[in-house]
Amino acid sequence: MQSVQQLEDLLSTPSEELVRDLAAIDGDIMVLGAGGKMGPSLSRLAARAVREGGLGGKRIIAVSRFSSAEARQELEEGGVETIACDLLNDEELTSLPQAANVIYMAGNKFGTTGNEHFTWAMNTYLPGRVANHFRQSRTVVFSSGNIYPFTPVGSGGADESVAPEPLGEYAQSCLGRERIFEYHGRKNETPMAMYRLNYAVDLRYGVLLEIARAVHEGRPVDVTMGHANVIWQGDANAMALRCLNLCSNPPTIVNITGPETVSIRWAAHVFGQRLGKEPQIIGTESETALLNNASRSHQLLGYPKVSLLQMIDWLSDWVQAGGATWNKPTHFQQRKGKF
Repeated sequence: MQSVQQLEDLLSTPSEELVRDLAAIDGDIMVLGAGGKMGPSLSRLAARAVREGGLGGKRIIAVSRFSSAEARQELEEGGVETIACDLLNDEELTSLPQAANVIYMAGNKFGTTGNEHFTWAMNTYLPGRVANHFRQSRTVVFSSGNIYPFTPVGSGGADESVAPEPLGEYAQSCLGRERIFEYHGRKNETPMAMYRLNYAVDLRYGVLLEIARAVHEGRPVDVTMGHANVIWQGDANAMALRCLNLCSNPPTIVNITGPETVSIRWAAHVFGQRLGKEPQIIGTESETALLNNASRSHQLLGYPKVSLLQMIDWLSDWVQAGGATWNKPTHFQQRKGKF
């Protein structure tokens, strides 16, 4: 992968399974909060699946504040309709057209500490307003594996049967988002899926990029949070869209991530081999970590298409070539829930 254009083309390439699953649902798809890290590529992926699958008449509509006119234009050039909307503005929210299918991606994580009220407004108040407006829409709700407790590294991670124990206000507000959507879903008989994700990886951000850059730049890699889960963003986006077929009432819950429990120490050494650098490891691995067991989603949707080693190979080349990155750290090392 040599350019952002190549990366975006890969992220928007639909699989046969995605085309098949989008063909199985009726109506348009509206992506709320489409301006974040994943929203633009998810919207383009959906539009391309519609186009290449011959699913004419199914519109893909991206909703965001669209502070970047360039980002909005790129979506429209990709066949995505756009609507500029501040979802926290009730007048603007209630003016949105109805859609048979909704992907809810709006939320706030980083900057929560010191601005907790805004995070709760975005993650818990707004969902109620959205769920009420789109009460007749099949809805996939983006959530987070952060709502689970830390689990022993050898346990395989928390599956959907594990009761949430959110640590810190961000994770608490994420559970609040689920509960508020579920309340409205049960009341209005709205089919929903709770999409519990951690951690998506792009070449421009993510857990693996942070490790690779630290190794390449000779900075220490702290292994106190010694293990994590990752999934390629293209796979995560495809699974989110395919979850429209899994929506039910009460809501379906699905964990989304890759199959491996990734050792941060191991990843640092593998990057070191590819980058020709000796990683500087600090800290000692904790016996527990924030781990997400996605076996159920793998049974329902199949394994991710992009493997862990493929991500590492791409990222090694990308970092060596000085590829573009976003200043959006995951803070996966955080063990106290403060973001």
